[in-house]
Amino acid sequence: MTRSTTADAPWTADRIPDQSGRTVVVTGANSGLGYVTARELARKGARVVLAARNPAKGAAAVERLRAELPSATVESRSLDLADLDSVRAFADGIDTPVDVLVNNAGIMMPPRSLTAQGFESQFGTNHLGHFALTGLLWDRLRAGRDARVVTVSSTLHKNGSIHFDDLTGERSYSPRGFYAQSKYANVLFGLELDRRARAAAEPVRSLLAHPGYSATNLQSAGPTGLLKAVLKVTNRYVAQPVETGALNQLYAAVEPGVEGGSFIGPDGRAESKGHPTLVHPAASATPELARRLWALSEELTGVHYAFGG
Repeated sequence: MTRSTTADAPWTADRIPDQSGRTVVVTGANSGLGYVTARELARKGARVVLAARNPAKGAAAVERLRAELPSATVESRSLDLADLDSVRAFADGIDTPVDVLVNNAGIMMPPRSLTAQGFESQFGTNHLGHFALTGLLWDRLRAGRDARVVTVSSTLHKNGSIHFDDLTGERSYSPRGFYAQSKYANVLFGLELDRRARAAAEPVRSLLAHPGYSATNLQSAGPTGLLKAVLKVTNRYVAQPVETGALNQLYAAVEPGVEGGSFIGPDGRAESKGHPTLVHPAASATPELARRLWALSEELTGVHYAFGG
């Protein structure tokens, strides 16, 4: 696939196939990209579990979704990706096959803080939380139909590196640099998951997506000071609508012909805007680096994937 557009029109949510009988879990589904993803899959008949850190916001999102789609099969469950105990409790509560897991939730460029287990908050939430969640749900994913894991990254992953000698940012921390690290980790994880799933002949596809520059509350919830003010302006005048940004992860979640290991992003200039197409990860995202991060992630989370079990 080089472009998702046809001679007539670009790929839109109208082209999502029927999702009846499928169960989808979307993290960070109470707002932004996650909410749009949950809504469009529910519109096509999927049973959608909206995973949200704040139970009240999750419940409000379900209420809003049901008001728009009265026949939708949706529910909200509490999930705090910054706390591995919460991740385990959430996974333990999923007792049916999962056809699609969308690792969408994230935090962006906050002041330095640590998770419940002492990890830098962006690395812990955006990467380690999703690494653990995917591994803990692996048996349910293996039991799914045309099962997929879609991990949402960012174009900023291309500026990222893994600070193996300072993962918590104790010696040197920048909100943007550690955000880029977490999004780079998402890419390394998604690609390595694909390689390991293929090697074990697992019936699960691992895919990556990024939304380009889309107007979400990420830009206002994490940053502070001047950065927050600048992002508020660019959100209004530069960013594309969240409905367009979400198309990339929707495409990865449902398009029949998309291959495991694919990375889907906008087809516009610098991948900042547009409709879904095949894009490429940073050349530095090598299998060797991915294996090193995988081993470290297993050690930090205590989660080991049951491939070929």
